[in-house]
Amino acid sequence: MSMQPLATSVHRAYTPDLDPQDFYRMLRLRVDVFVVEQQCAYAELDGRDLEPDTRHFWIDSADGVLGYLRLLEEPGGIVRIGRVCTADIGRGMGLGRKLMHAAVAESRRSPTVLSAQTYAVEFYRSFGFAVDGEEYDEDGIPHVDMRREPVLPK
Repeated sequence: MSMQPLATSVHRAYTPDLDPQDFYRMLRLRVDVFVVEQQCAYAELDGRDLEPDTRHFWIDSADGVLGYLRLLEEPGGIVRIGRVCTADIGRGMGLGRKLMHAAVAESRRSPTVLSAQTYAVEFYRSFGFAVDGEEYDEDGIPHVDMRREPVLPK
């Protein structure tokens, strides 16, 4: 890897507007983190990335995508935040927090849900999410569902 300064601006695009090379780099980061690093063999590519209303948020550097998350539209006007991850080289820099701030700002007027790895519950609580159910095992990793109620205009 080069010693370029790390970029920290958050990019956002709907699936149809993504550059194929950027999209590939996002998917590569997700596989690197969730499948390889966490040693979890599961179907990371679930087809939802290709939905036209899926929104992708990412932070780039010259070396690749450093952080990523996606927003999905669910039935009933619910927004789902998922696939939140940071590359090893970008950890400890607050990149996950920047991505979550952007996602929460975008989804603030809708009920928003996510499936949190249990170790990250406090991180998501700091964005107004509350545990919504019992802990469960997903592909060998403890998770808990979390929910954030919409912020309605006054």
